[in-house]
Amino acid sequence: MQHAQGHPIEPSTIALQAQGVTLTGDLTVPAAPGAVIVFAHGSGSGRLSPRNRAVAQALVNDGFATLLFDLLTREEEIAERYTRHLRFDIPLLSTRLVGAIEWVNRQDRFATVPTGLFGASTGAAAALIAATRVDVGAVVSRGGRPDLAGDALPRVRCPTLLIVGGADVEVIELNRRAMAKLAAPAALHIVPRAGHLFEEPGALHEVIDVASEWFRRWLPTTRWREQHAAPWGH
Repeated sequence: MQHAQGHPIEPSTIALQAQGVTLTGDLTVPAAPGAVIVFAHGSGSGRLSPRNRAVAQALVNDGFATLLFDLLTREEEIAERYTRHLRFDIPLLSTRLVGAIEWVNRQDRFATVPTGLFGASTGAAAALIAATRVDVGAVVSRGGRPDLAGDALPRVRCPTLLIVGGADVEVIELNRRAMAKLAAPAALHIVPRAGHLFEEPGALHEVIDVASEWFRRWLPTTRWREQHAAPWGH
């Protein structure tokens, strides 16, 4: 699909409270957003991840508001560089993600629009667990580890798209096993020849296309409802 282009919308830096700590986020809101997409990073990444920022910018061009925020505090990030003890602390990451979603829900401007989650790496597991605790309309995972959501997988009730690189063989199998445990509508999209980071030419663009299509299909506000008569993939 073609993504609408225009003058870039500058994000607003926000501070939100989650689990007793203050987290920093970048919120970008186009005119009359059709939905809000909250990003969940993982494995040592954060809101400045160039790949997730590229996805977020494209989603803003498509009419979504986006919130990219750091799941860890600055002090935790510094410690994490040496200990690597938090990147797989899925309960911690999911609880903070829930806090971010609850912050979104308290904003008057988002009172009538649905929320979607975009999770990368271990952030995908955090997104799926969060979706069992608060109202989420759809989840997209990029190169994620949904298997780390464990016993929460059968309780996920929102449509979930799992995107994996074709060369990321081990992660493909982990995603297949996780998808088999999901009770909600789910799909696995494999980007041919792409690795775990989707650095190959055209790979990230394909991620953006299928993610935007999934959110448009499953977060049907008045803005997009008439565009979604066709089933997924058609």
